[in-house]
Amino acid sequence: MTRSARPLPARHLRPPMGWNSWDCYGTTVTEEEVLANAEFMREHLLPHGWDTVVVDIQWYEPTARAHGYNPDAPLVLDGHGRQLPAPNRFPSAAGGAGFGPLAARVHAMGLRFGLHIMRGIPRRAVAAGLPVLGTEFTAADVADTGSVCPWNSDNHGLDHDHPGAQAYYDSQVAQFAAWGVDFVKADDMLFPYHEREIAAYARAIERSGRPIELSLSPGTDMSVARLEHLREHATMWRVCDDLWDRWEDVEAQFARMARWAPWQGGRGWADADMLPLGRIGIRAERGADRHSRLTHPEQVSLLTLWLVSRSPLMMGGDLPTSPAGTIALLTNDEALDVLWHSAGSREVLRERDLVLWTARDTDGRTRYAAVFSLADEERRFEVPLGSVGGTPHDRVRELWTHTDTAHDGRHLVAVLPAHGAALYRLAEDSRRE
Repeated sequence: MTRSARPLPARHLRPPMGWNSWDCYGTTVTEEEVLANAEFMREHLLPHGWDTVVVDIQWYEPTARAHGYNPDAPLVLDGHGRQLPAPNRFPSAAGGAGFGPLAARVHAMGLRFGLHIMRGIPRRAVAAGLPVLGTEFTAADVADTGSVCPWNSDNHGLDHDHPGAQAYYDSQVAQFAAWGVDFVKADDMLFPYHEREIAAYARAIERSGRPIELSLSPGTDMSVARLEHLREHATMWRVCDDLWDRWEDVEAQFARMARWAPWQGGRGWADADMLPLGRIGIRAERGADRHSRLTHPEQVSLLTLWLVSRSPLMMGGDLPTSPAGTIALLTNDEALDVLWHSAGSREVLRERDLVLWTARDTDGRTRYAAVFSLADEERRFEVPLGSVGGTPHDRVRELWTHTDTAHDGRHLVAVLPAHGAALYRLAEDSRRE
C-alpha cells in the first residue's frame, strides 16, 4: 500500500512525525548535520509522512559539548535576552539572521522546521538587566529566580504575576515566527507541572500569528488529570523522562501508553518519546557513538507500540548513517497506516509475558491487533481471535513482514522472538464464498 493510494488525514487528525537531533548529537548539532538529515528525509521519508526537522537544546551555546552542560554557558543572546543560533555552529545565522535562512532551506525541501527551547528567561539576560522588548521592564524584573530547572542552568523561570513575563514569551515566539519556525519543543514544562508557563507559551504562539505546533517535555509522572489543560494548550506532550535504547525503557512504556491511548486524537497527542533507533550517541548526552542497542525484535516492538497507541514519531538517530534496515522499518506504509488511520486504540490484555492491543480502522471495516511478548526467549502464543476482536472469517495480514497469516478460525498463532511483536490487519475475507 502506497501513500498515493491512501491520502493522509488532515494534520490535526494525525500525530507529528519527524527527526530530532537529541539522541545522536545532544547539545552539539551543526547546521551541516541538520541539513544532511533534512535532505535524507526529503528523499527517503517524506513520501511516508515524515516531514518535520527539529533542532534540539542549546542551539544558542557556542561551546556546547557531549555528555552534559557547561555551567554558566556563554549563550548567544540579542539585546532583548532572546536566544540566537551560535554562528560557529550555524553559519547562516551570522549577522542576526537567526534561523531564518536554515528554516527557508528546510521549507524548500517540503519540510517543516522546529526547534527546542527551555522554559523561562536566560540567567545571563537577567544578570545583564536586558530590556524586555516592547516594555519598560528588564529581564531582572520579570524573572522568578527561585524557579530553576534541576538539570540545566541556562535559565530562570518567569514570574507570571508580572506583565512583563508574558511580554518576554511574546517577543521570543514572535522572533521564532519571523524565522519561519513551525514546531517548538518547550522543555522543563511538565515536571513539576508548570501550568501558568504552559498557558503563557501557548498564548504567545497564538499572538504570533503563525500556526506553530507546541510539544511539551519531559513528562515524568504525568497524570491524565492534566488532559484538558494539555489539550487546550499543546499539540503533544511527553509521558516519560528521556527514553534510551534499553529494553527496560521500552517495557515501561506499555503501562504509560495504555493509560494515555484512549485519549489520543485531534485534540492532542500523548508522546512516548523519541525513537532511539539507527545511529545514535555520536555526540550525545548519554553513551558513545553506536547503533541502537535494541535488538531488531525490540525495535519492532517499540515501533508497534508507538503506532498502535498513536504516539508522535520523532526519529532520534542520524538518518544518513543509520542502517538500511532501520529506514525500512520507518518507511513501512502498511504498518504506518495504523498510526494514520486507526481509532479506538487500547490495551485489551496483559497477562504474564503476553500483551495484546487492538484498534479499528477509520474505514469502519478493518481492525488491527498487536501481539507483544515480554518473554526473554522465543515463545509461541495461541491467541483466541475473539481476544483481539477477530472473527473466524477474517483475513489476517502481518504488516511488518507483509505476509498473510493462516489461522484455524479460532486462534491466531504468533511465534515471537524475545521481546518481539507482530502487528496484524484483520478484515472480512472478500474471497470467501
